Amino acid sequence: MRDSEQQMDRCLERAILDLLERRGPASTICPSDAARAVYEGDDDGWRALMEPVRRAARRLVVAGEVEITQAGRAVDPAQARGPVRIRRVR
Repeated sequence: MRDSEQQMDRCLERAILDLLERRGPASTICPSDAARAVYEGDDDGWRALMEPVRRAARRLVVAGEVEITQAGRAVDPAQARGPVRIRRVR
């Protein structure tokens, strides 16, 4: 992995955690919230960060920091299909 990719990975992980920290303990964020927070542009370029954000969220699940949810329930990230939310581990 290139250094720039590792920097982006860390930046996305930090964005997820920062966004969650600003919300209530049971609140969730959409992966697009983190993509938009990191993307530095006025267009839809943040969409290219959606899969990297999902990967960052999966790493944070493994680290025990967050859960990935669907319909309000924690799901196995490897099995999640469709829209997901991210929340801090309770």
